[in-house]
Amino acid sequence: MPDTETSIHAWRIDDREYQRQKERRGRRFAYTSLEPARTALVVIDMVPFFVDANPYARGIVPNIQRLADRLRSASGTVAWVLPARTERTEVGDEFHGPEAAEMFRNSGGTGPLPDRLWHGFTLGTDDLLVEKSAPSAFFPGRCPLPELLRERGVNTVLITGTVTNVCCESSARDAWTLGYRVIMVADANATGRDQDHNATLHTIYRSFGDVRPTADVLALIDDRLTA
Repeated sequence: MPDTETSIHAWRIDDREYQRQKERRGRRFAYTSLEPARTALVVIDMVPFFVDANPYARGIVPNIQRLADRLRSASGTVAWVLPARTERTEVGDEFHGPEAAEMFRNSGGTGPLPDRLWHGFTLGTDDLLVEKSAPSAFFPGRCPLPELLRERGVNTVLITGTVTNVCCESSARDAWTLGYRVIMVADANATGRDQDHNATLHTIYRSFGDVRPTADVLALIDDRLTA
């Protein structure tokens, strides 16, 4: 039975990083607006294997749902990304150890994709559900998400999910490399410790995209709708 405790990371970006970016480009954030219809909320690996074991992952569920509901109502895209069951490899066994490698290979569960998500989410009829066979949802050939987003004209991705410093960070980096405007939602990503979470936020903000809390992203969506 999963624990019911929830937590939210004490996240932060150093003031010196905000100042450095302001001196570079004249503003704190790269992306001061977004078009909801060209924006996708990308939810990474929110499956029982990860969420059951982590109070931080359970803590971000309400923020992800709020983002999904608001963006969906504004004609944006919500994409749920789950781990695929991958083939066993010598490298995986060598790196993780055979038992841990087998555990991670099966972390996404089995059965229909909607049933494999954490039970606390409400999905929409036009939401995307995809599997990835690599840490990143944007690594070429390992997930259909980039092609599906391209078909919908998406140019901005909101990265959420777990774990912050592995699959979420990998997805954010590769999305930026593919030319997307990347916003990592600071209080809608989760890992095991604040210091690991904040190290990723620092890296993303410094080199790959903006870092914003849920409230800021909701305001960006609403600003566009009322403009």
